Amino acid sequence: MPKVPGLLKGLGVTLNTLKRTTLDGANTVQYPHEKEAPPVRARGVIALREDNCTSCMLCARSCPDWCIYIEGHKELAPPRRAGGKPRQVNKLDRFDIDYALCMYCGICVEVCPFDALFWSPEYEYSEPRIADLLHDKVKLGEWMETVPEAPALEVGADKKGKK
Repeated sequence: MPKVPGLLKGLGVTLNTLKRTTLDGANTVQYPHEKEAPPVRARGVIALREDNCTSCMLCARSCPDWCIYIEGHKELAPPRRAGGKPRQVNKLDRFDIDYALCMYCGICVEVCPFDALFWSPEYEYSEPRIADLLHDKVKLGEWMETVPEAPALEVGADKKGKK
């Protein structure tokens, strides 16, 4: 008989929930047909701005899952000013992230000194095969369109800097 009070308590919780959802309506979203907006700072997929990447490998070395693969080469770029010397720059050949291994910790985004990696709020990138979760720099570049604009650090600050 000592199990009856626990049973009645559980039944009471269930009935209260039923009453609340009947009166207020369910908070459930019918997912494929209705989509809920993700929170402002939600971590979705990692996007790449290829022009900013210098193949420094900081993101790949700091990744605890070793899911970032980078290859690059050095080449000479023309001088910035007339009469200057040619510069040696790193060019990105391969930048892949294996989302089957990634745990979305964000260390790669934090350590990138050149702002080449960003969080995108996009979360719908499932694939039928696990091998298709290896996204290359082209696919990662496409996610940049979904990255929201960074908020101003100060209220009323000009986005283009001081004039």
